[in-house]
Amino acid sequence: MSNLLVTGGAGFIGGNFVHYWADNYLDDAVIVLDCLTYAGNESTIAGIEQAELVKGDIRDTDHVEKLLRERDIETIVHFAAESHVDRSISGPDAFIDTNILGTNSLLKAARAVWLDEGSGRPHRFHHISTDEVYGSLGPNDPAFSETTPYQPNSPYSASKASSDHLVRAYHHTFGLEVTTSNCSNNYGPYQYPEKLIPLFLLNALHGRALPIYGDGMNVRDWLHVEDHCRGIEACLSYGRNGETYNIGGGAELPNMAVIDRICAEVDRAFVEIDGLADRYPDAPAAKGRPTSELKEFVIDRKGHDRRYAIDETKARGELGYAPSHDFESGLAGTLRWYLDNEGWWRALQP
Repeated sequence: MSNLLVTGGAGFIGGNFVHYWADNYLDDAVIVLDCLTYAGNESTIAGIEQAELVKGDIRDTDHVEKLLRERDIETIVHFAAESHVDRSISGPDAFIDTNILGTNSLLKAARAVWLDEGSGRPHRFHHISTDEVYGSLGPNDPAFSETTPYQPNSPYSASKASSDHLVRAYHHTFGLEVTTSNCSNNYGPYQYPEKLIPLFLLNALHGRALPIYGDGMNVRDWLHVEDHCRGIEACLSYGRNGETYNIGGGAELPNMAVIDRICAEVDRAFVEIDGLADRYPDAPAAKGRPTSELKEFVIDRKGHDRRYAIDETKARGELGYAPSHDFESGLAGTLRWYLDNEGWWRALQP
């Protein structure tokens, strides 16, 4: 039996990880530390018997130390972060507080309990980061590898880059056992509807505009959240101490292609699912019109990175990682999840 502390475990990726771990490691105890901000939702992990939710702030070092001692925790999986680029542009301070100061607080607590108190026990601090720390690629540039220099271009990515460096420093300076994974754009169930896929789905259902930044040709690598969870599992099981691994989805697509696919899936759902037009009468598809008529181009985001792409050669070779979801079926399953779980996202609406 292992005891894990999952920070941000009531959020999107963290919550999916808690589900994944509980389904596959039935004897493990999962302590979720989450301060339940707007993107943290207790209902995301409701009903998971192995998961205990502790409401708290990762910046409270004393509280984290107490949890590590009292629950005999040997693994921290650190998801907790402010992650929405638009919010980082309008209000950078929260990103500095959570992503940098919060990570430092966790590292201090881990060092105090796992190293300074002299237990000598095996441990692991796994830090979840993003491909955005690498900056932006040109159309013909090679994909990001673990040796790509950091060039963050938003307050969000700069704060994540800083936290990555802190994790590395605690390993090299103090001997903390760590791994880091840099992932590409996640999608899947339980994603807060400010991100592209759930936002556009819910807008389409309610007949609201689908706002497309710039020309819509910014390129991202799309990673199903379950594949991301499998990648983290591989890092914990096989990752070398002190190493970084890039976790990608193998689906490099321009935003416009993703948006067109969402529109097509929504149109198809209204044809195939009885009663959907009655549930969402404001959707164009409820009236027999294409969802694509809602597309609307808006002024581009400040400092909008043009292209991200992940080279996951290292993760494949050392960890045996490979994505199992293709984007088409993964997106279709995600859209059906939101249609089947209206109560979850309705509770988040203003």
